[in-house]
Amino acid sequence: MAYGFIGVLIFALTLPATRLAVAGLDPVWVALGRVVVAALLALPILLLTRQVRPAASQARLLMGVMVGVVFGFPLFTSLAMQRVDASHGAVVLGLLPIATAMVGAWQGGERLPRAFWACAAVGAALVLGYALIHSQGRPGWADGYLLLAVASSALGYASGGKLSRSLGGWQTIAWALVFGLPLSLPIFVGLSLDLNLAKVPLSAWLGFGYLTVFSQLLGFLFWYGGMARAGVARVSQVQLLQLFLTLIFSAAINGEYASADTWGVALLVVGLVWFIRRLPAA
Repeated sequence: MAYGFIGVLIFALTLPATRLAVAGLDPVWVALGRVVVAALLALPILLLTRQVRPAASQARLLMGVMVGVVFGFPLFTSLAMQRVDASHGAVVLGLLPIATAMVGAWQGGERLPRAFWACAAVGAALVLGYALIHSQGRPGWADGYLLLAVASSALGYASGGKLSRSLGGWQTIAWALVFGLPLSLPIFVGLSLDLNLAKVPLSAWLGFGYLTVFSQLLGFLFWYGGMARAGVARVSQVQLLQLFLTLIFSAAINGEYASADTWGVALLVVGLVWFIRRLPAA
């Protein structure tokens, strides 16, 4: 549980750090760069500790991790944070535990109770209503990107949580990063040739540095490590804290003080997630 909490604490800073990074850097470059740097850090660790490569039977789950949290989530959150505050993004990402439960049930061939679907619908309506109000009734690209980030991360969390039981916690994210390197590195290098990195402000570099070392690597080390030790269902309970932590960090780092309706929707969404996790199985 302590591992899981440290992972959530690290992830709670991801959106504020992304806001800092994309304020001075191209969002696609940020998304690919955090993956490339994290992969280059993970590769020597895998080699020095002589980790066994994932088996063919684990390829499907490893691909889910790659698509979800190596490529999908970094790209969509970087694009979204160019357009909306981190506090706004945190509320939309509050749907992540519900989405993760859906993907986990789908992967395991499980049926979810009707009450789950009712609560999920209410949660989705709350978040979409919040997004519509804050976009004056005209949903923008940012909310679409955030919803894609939810779907991507749910796939990565569910796949990684399951894979970590056999492959190991930190090994799961490390191998996913390394296997994604042949795709991410050439594109990243190509984008770098067109950027004037000398004029990037220090705050953007600090945000990018946090994303590469903490959000993309160390956070998953603790998150998947906790799941491998105590199980996905138990450790994921601490994810209830992430939304509130992100709102606090957004104010402290970015000066984005959440409005009363933002806190209200956040409380309702977290309350629904808490209730859903106590529902009996179908």
